[in-house]
Amino acid sequence: MKLNLLEHKEHLWAHYREEDDYPYPVSYWGTILDIDDTGHLSVLYRWDPHKYCHFHRHLCAVSSVVLAGELHVSTFEEGEATHSSVRSVGHYSRMPPGDVHMEQGGADGALVLFELYAPDGQLTEQLLPNGDIKRTLTTEDLRKMWAKQKHSVAA
Repeated sequence: MKLNLLEHKEHLWAHYREEDDYPYPVSYWGTILDIDDTGHLSVLYRWDPHKYCHFHRHLCAVSSVVLAGELHVSTFEEGEATHSSVRSVGHYSRMPPGDVHMEQGGADGALVLFELYAPDGQLTEQLLPNGDIKRTLTTEDLRKMWAKQKHSVAA
């Protein structure tokens, strides 16, 4: 498979947002680059300028590389922000399971490549602002969503 990660038009993007009086503006996009049966997953996410992804906890090991823009990351423990950082182009990070955080695009948004390894299929828990679990995302969920998106584009 050959893909140019920086050519947005080459990818099939899903748009994620919240409109129900969420306490922060959620607007980001995701596309699956590769997913296999052993739990390896490559995804590309992009954030609109100054917009957030959902507050979440990783249930698997995750590494990431910022490809464009800036990614602002706030880490939480027991409901309180404990650390904030700005990741610029080229920044690589690796996080263990259990990392609770929220990410936000900078002034020009952000484009980030994520590599996940979830042998049990458990990826993330999307959290409500109070820390309660809104939903759990699995590799099977992504497979279904991806198949549905591909089908709707082909139709």
